[in-house]
Amino acid sequence: MLHGHCVAYRQAGRGPVLLLVHGITSSSESWARVIPGLARHFTVIAPDLAGHGESDKPRGDYSLGAHASTLRDLLVALGHERATLVGHSLGGGIAMQLAYQFPDMCERLVLVDSGGLGREVSLLLRLATLPGSELVLPLLAATRLLDAGARVGSLLGRVGLRLGTDLEQIARGHRTLSDPDIRAAFLDTLRSVVGFGGQRVDATDRLYLAQEMPFLLIWGERDTIIPVTHGHDAAKRMPGSRLDILSRSGHFPQLDEPERFLEVLIDFVESTSPAASDPQTLRTRLLAASALVQQA
Repeated sequence: MLHGHCVAYRQAGRGPVLLLVHGITSSSESWARVIPGLARHFTVIAPDLAGHGESDKPRGDYSLGAHASTLRDLLVALGHERATLVGHSLGGGIAMQLAYQFPDMCERLVLVDSGGLGREVSLLLRLATLPGSELVLPLLAATRLLDAGARVGSLLGRVGLRLGTDLEQIARGHRTLSDPDIRAAFLDTLRSVVGFGGQRVDATDRLYLAQEMPFLLIWGERDTIIPVTHGHDAAKRMPGSRLDILSRSGHFPQLDEPERFLEVLIDFVESTSPAASDPQTLRTRLLAASALVQQA
């Protein structure tokens, strides 16, 4: 219980702490295929974000900052001072916000098909931000349309087309939107980061603040929700970062290629040293960036 609300989470393993942060309309279940492999090396904590999964769905603040603060409180309540942050999709934006707000808690940053690194995002999510979508979503969730899409996606996956997982996960998430509390939390979360024109939150202008932090980007080459170009662009902005493109994956590489995902993530954590928070270094970078802007 945190601040009077239930926060559900999965925990497994022993060792350095990995915090796995899922995406919108998803839950900690999206990590189920990789948690056993990670737990052989690390303490794995995979929460259900507020408004998702088995966690409470209160009416309130669903911004990136609010989610990040809740995750900070969860880590502290569980007795952990630091963690490697692994964020998928919306969870990537939350992980970046957590590292930005509480840099002393972040040992490494891993972004998986992350939001917050460019404008482009799928049309389906952009349409859901429009006025009146709260009236349409329960009708969509109650029809067989998404179930049919999931079945078609599954068939495509069997012949090697990675549309399968993306469609299945979209269908799984949208089926939950018939619940009014889940639907309200979904819309509050989505509208805080996405508008009809695309993603509203862009962290690329602050990536330089994490130059000394071990930084890994994992992306599915066939992502149908957030394009792989966002990963390439972010890697260019972060000299020394690592970018791994999983060629047979869509938006959910931890589901499409779990063994390769594990290989990449475990190697990254074990081959890098945890970042050390240094307020003076942060101050120097902020002032240097400010001076460059003034000169321009």
